[in-house]
Amino acid sequence: MAQTEMQPYKIIENIADCEIRYYPAVMMAKHKSKNPGAGFGKLFNYISGNNNTDTKIAMTTPVHIKKSQAENSMSFVLPKKFNIDNAPLPNDNSLEVFEGNSGYFAAIKYSGYTNESKEKVFIKKLQIILKEAEIKVSGEPVILVYNSPYKLINRRNEIIIPVIYNSSNNNEGL
Repeated sequence: MAQTEMQPYKIIENIADCEIRYYPAVMMAKHKSKNPGAGFGKLFNYISGNNNTDTKIAMTTPVHIKKSQAENSMSFVLPKKFNIDNAPLPNDNSLEVFEGNSGYFAAIKYSGYTNESKEKVFIKKLQIILKEAEIKVSGEPVILVYNSPYKLINRRNEIIIPVIYNSSNNNEGL
């Protein structure tokens, strides 16, 4: 089985059960909807060639999911060979291709299939860890899903939350 390209990051620090990570900027394709999970088929069609250059794009991990009362979104990370100048544009105008910002994120891992109750538990746990460590949150939680629905064991999911983190670490080379 081919190895799937994973969104790169650098672990900056371990705090309790979480990691502080630096993520470099990456190209992403996003679908927004009231209905969580509604965008998977549209995003899959985009990477299968439903784009302005008929380019087939390799699947990467993780899938990013944001949930809120007002709006939900699902995003695919594009392979690192793509940038703002060469990323294919979607034929479906409900999709957006953009460069995601670089930055620091706190991350906590959990296994099994993700669901709303697990997401709430791990978001709360991560928020408590950050509060105790006096690390300021700078955005909303994002759910990361690393495995296809067909993988039954050793599943990897994470919650990441953007944070304000001051570090003198070198973040080059990602």
